[in-house]
Amino acid sequence: MNNDILSIAKKTIDLESNAIANLAKLIDSNFENAIKCILKTKGRVIITGIGKSAAIATKIVATLNSTGTPSIFMHAADAIHGDLGIIQQDDVVICISKSGNTPEIKVLIPLIKRNNNPIIAITGNVDSFLGTQATYTLNAYVEKEACPNNLAPTTSTTAQLVMGDAIAVCLLELNQFTSKDFAKYHPGGALGKRLYLRVRDLVEKNEIPQVNADTNIKETLLEISNKRLGATAVLDNNKLVGFITDGDIRRMLNKNDDFINLTAKDIMSVSPKIIDIDAMAIEAMQTMENNNISQLIAVDNNGNYKGIIHIHDLIKEGIF
Repeated sequence: MNNDILSIAKKTIDLESNAIANLAKLIDSNFENAIKCILKTKGRVIITGIGKSAAIATKIVATLNSTGTPSIFMHAADAIHGDLGIIQQDDVVICISKSGNTPEIKVLIPLIKRNNNPIIAITGNVDSFLGTQATYTLNAYVEKEACPNNLAPTTSTTAQLVMGDAIAVCLLELNQFTSKDFAKYHPGGALGKRLYLRVRDLVEKNEIPQVNADTNIKETLLEISNKRLGATAVLDNNKLVGFITDGDIRRMLNKNDDFINLTAKDIMSVSPKIIDIDAMAIEAMQTMENNNISQLIAVDNNGNYKGIIHIHDLIKEGIF
């Protein structure tokens, strides 16, 4: 039974991957002209479909909105019962349908054309009603569904989804949509924080542990413990001269039976890893990973000590 399960899964993936690979051969001037049409429109992209194609349409809408192309989903069945008012004068309509001949599509397309809105079809049948009536027809043909009965939309909906991704990425690149632009649309969650959160945003929430170079070990240990960052900066005349972590304290205890007369300068690291306070938090994460450390000293443009960023700060924000 287990072998049957694995065999079915692998066969499904092979079928769909082959169908996707074949899509590249179907891309032609219609695709290019469709992209140019969307680029020059002053309106939005309205994406419609019915059944499983409607579910794919909602995902493509989400992708376009998140990459800078304003888009709205309109269910094909609801459109002919009042929702047609969603479409405004300057909008472009993308209609998704495997067969291109469903009754709802046949009713909807003439209504859209009446208002002269460009129609971009994504269909598996370019000779269908939709395929022949659309302004631009994108061929999403698949030879067969992954479903053994060749009925349940599987391979065909995957092809539709990939065609939508191809549209979105073309628009993204041609509009020179950057990671900074992406951050504007993704302010929440770990993804957004990776794009906009800076070291300053995290350091300013923390205590600022610091001791002088001549501070004794007991006071140094208390500073590390009280500020709860597992480390402290060492200053001399307000200038950063070193760094002490709780690991340094442990190593000092292992090496010295008599440490009562030691001071901060005796155990500090003199070349600690630092990061600009205005650097992106993701840079801090990468530096910690590359150096297998848990803290970084944050400094300003003049090298002045501003605080410590800890790996736990990054974990708390969902970045690490």
